[in-house]
Formats: sequence, C-alpha cells, structure tokens
Amino acid sequence: MALSLPSLLILLTTLLLTTEATTFIHSRAAYYPNSDEHGTDVGACGFGSFGATINGGDVSAASDLYRNGVGCGDCYQVRCTNSHYCSDKGVTVVITDQGSGPNTDFILSRRAFGRMAQTKDAAASLLALGVVDIEYRRVSCSYPNKNITIKIDENSNYPYYLAFVLWYQQGDKDITAVQLCETQNFVCKLLDRSYGAVWTTTSPPSGPLSLRMLLSGEDGDESWIVPVNNIPENWKAGETYDTGVQIDI
Repeated sequence: MALSLPSLLILLTTLLLTTEATTFIHSRAAYYPNSDEHGTDVGACGFGSFGATINGGDVSAASDLYRNGVGCGDCYQVRCTNSHYCSDKGVTVVITDQGSGPNTDFILSRRAFGRMAQTKDAAASLLALGVVDIEYRRVSCSYPNKNITIKIDENSNYPYYLAFVLWYQQGDKDITAVQLCETQNFVCKLLDRSYGAVWTTTSPPSGPLSLRMLLSGEDGDESWIVPVNNIPENWKAGETYDTGVQIDI
C-alpha cells in the first residue's frame, strides 16, 4: 500500500532525527597525567570536590565543548576507535573542567579513559598510549533519585554576596540563564555567570528566594524550570539545598 505524502514526510523526518541522534564526531582524547582515578577537585567549572566524583568519577575536561562554562555538566558518550582495544559502548562522561591537549576535545579522568577499553589489559594499553582517536556524541545526563541541587559557594557572604552552582541536572539541555526571585513580591534579578557553572549576585534579594532556570536546547527550544523548594532566608555558605525538581528524560 502506497504511503500518502504527509506520511512520507513524517517518516523522512523521523529517519533524519534518528540519524542526527546517532551521529558521532571524530576527535582525540587524552587523560589527566598526574591524577588518581577520578577527576580534579579544582576544575574550571567550579564544582569543587563534587566534580571529581560525580558520575562515579567518569568525568572530563573539555576544550571547545567547555563553551565559556555553558558546557559544564554536559554529558557525552566517548568511545575510542581502535577495535583491538576499545569497546563499542565506550564511556559516558560529565564535563567538569576546561583543558586541551594535542588536538584533543577531551581530557578524561584515568578511570574514564580506561573504561573505553574492552578489558583491564586493554585499558592498561590505552593508558600507555596516552592519546587516542575517539568519536563522541552528546547524550542525556541521568541522575536517578536525585533532584537538581543548589550548592552555595564557600566564598558567599550572607547577606551581601551569593554564589552557587547547580548539581545533578539531567537531560541534554543547557542552563543559559538563572533568575533569583523574592518569594513575597516576586521581583526577580538576573544573575551573572561568574565562571564555569558558578552563578553570582551582589546584594541578593532578601527573604526566602525562588530560583528560575532557563533551559536551552540545540534546536533553539527554550523553557523555564522553577524549583518546588526555595532557598531559605538564612542561607549559608557551603550548604546544599534540594530544589525538589528534576528534568524528565
């Protein structure tokens, strides 16, 4: 039975979207030379020690994909291309730092670099090579049983200066803007991206505070997400606050 023109167009669009979703980009990857199995706790994203252990330590620094901090927290499937050593699945890493090597897009933690291999012996061989050809694609981050969490930076100074990062953001969209709103009169203030994933404001609003985060996709789609829980009035440097929401994937 012949398909109608609308049905053909829908089928073609589906095939194109499927192809785009599975397209890998070729590059190279290295690993942190003087590190333990995990990532660094002083990365350019501002995640601190969280950035070394998130995702089990499968993390990476990025060069162009860092995107002035917008890429912090993004997830990528990375797999090396040497069929003698490398698995088809590769490893999923979270961007937690900025860095570049010899024509590389990724500088992986030692753990993540080795997890691209088929076996432990193959992992040792990959580590001995130091730099390998890879292919990568962006994928959704997934943090089961975790909500997006606000981590107040230790350099914050209540009530004069507020800085924080956002942990456990699922999905494959970027947080491109953050607003801080007074819960009583709903006056909102647009925050500055200080560096990496660190959002800051001087003279923050008073009282309990509501957060608004703008999610932007590669297709240009944008939407605001508003947490269920507020930042308490007497917020403290170093504390974490559960927003009560997560992004569906």
